[in-house]
Amino acid sequence: MPSEPIITTGEVLLVYSDRAYQVSLPNGKKVIAHPAKALEAQQNEIVPGAKVTLEMTPFDFEKARIAEIAPPS
Repeated sequence: MPSEPIITTGEVLLVYSDRAYQVSLPNGKKVIAHPAKALEAQQNEIVPGAKVTLEMTPFDFEKARIAEIAPPS
């Protein structure tokens, strides 16, 4: 039975490539994140300092999917 994803926020620290980013979680942990397919058109908005919403599986806390990019404030 699949588990529901863990939803959290983070801040992009580094851009490794157009499909891999280092993101800092609110607790200070750093994870490798990749954007969801739905964000392909917005990939140029994923820059260091960007606030993002992440989905994580409860089975692997080292990786995450970027589900949404917060609008700049």
